[in-house]
Amino acid sequence: MFTNEQHKEFLKRAIEISKNSRANNNTPFGALLVDKDGNILMEQENIELTENICTGHAECTLVQRASQKYSKDFLWDCTLYTTAEPCAMCSGAIYWGNIGTVVYAMEEKRLLELTGSNDINPTFDLPCRDVFAKGQKDIKVIGPFPELEVEAAEVHKGFWD
Repeated sequence: MFTNEQHKEFLKRAIEISKNSRANNNTPFGALLVDKDGNILMEQENIELTENICTGHAECTLVQRASQKYSKDFLWDCTLYTTAEPCAMCSGAIYWGNIGTVVYAMEEKRLLELTGSNDINPTFDLPCRDVFAKGQKDIKVIGPFPELEVEAAEVHKGFWD
């Protein structure tokens, strides 16, 4: 298990990935996958705009890639880090991909404050914990990290206007 300081370092990397995503003309989200030993296995920006894939959220795409490379048993011991709380779709992908732990910086409610009613990101008011609670797996959720919320939210400023 990782310390809070280690979680914060991985989340800061996810925020850097979200900056790259925005610089690459995509929505400003980033995710990464870490194995039980603390090795970063994969990083993923959003691709929904440039690839025209409605399911191209960073978390969904990362889980798809990881599920092609690693076994479900291996993924259960991995942690997915993401800048914002996973949406219902991404939570479903995490569930089906069998990733055992999710860590996020910013709550979905805060994300909704940033995106408003923008058609690109019609945010649900459905916490990932609620999605996971309806399933049969005990996926651990850690977050939000209020001390990183400002940094995670900063990447969104001016994007959704």
